[in-house]
Amino acid sequence: MRNKQQKSIKNLEQISTNKKDVNGLVLGSIVATLIAITPYLFSLYESVPEQRLWDTFLFTYDSKAWQDANYAMWVLTGKLIPLFLLFIWFFTCRHWWYHSILVPIAMYVFQIIDNLSGDTEFIDEFQLMYLLPVMAIIIPSIYLIRARIFNKINDANKSLEELEEEFKISPKNFWGKLKDYF
Repeated sequence: MRNKQQKSIKNLEQISTNKKDVNGLVLGSIVATLIAITPYLFSLYESVPEQRLWDTFLFTYDSKAWQDANYAMWVLTGKLIPLFLLFIWFFTCRHWWYHSILVPIAMYVFQIIDNLSGDTEFIDEFQLMYLLPVMAIIIPSIYLIRARIFNKINDANKSLEELEEEFKISPKNFWGKLKDYF
């Protein structure tokens, strides 16, 4: 009787492990596909007309100072695609330094907001000033994590790889990682 229970527990554990492997494979395939289609996503601006007003059944876009909706969308996709790839990197990275990816994410978000405002006179000029608060939080945090790692190296006989493994964040879903920040 006890052997049957142990076998059934082992079978359940194996099924659970197989489901995790399948889920990881599916999620990895989705991420790989999203990365692979980024050249197509970038070329979507080519379907936008070369005129100031772009009228669709969903909305009307006025390119304002850009004077050409196609050009405005080209600039926007040039910001959105790297931001998209940075988000994928941020949410899939398991290294202790992954918070540093927030700095270029904040930079691209600011640039996108700046581009959508339509004021082309000051584009990408004052972004460093707006990024300073983000950098003031992230850079010292990363330095403190690095200092903790090197203190543990000096105090213990662990290798850098073992310590990095200790500081890695266990895999979580998107909402789990998002909850860690708020």
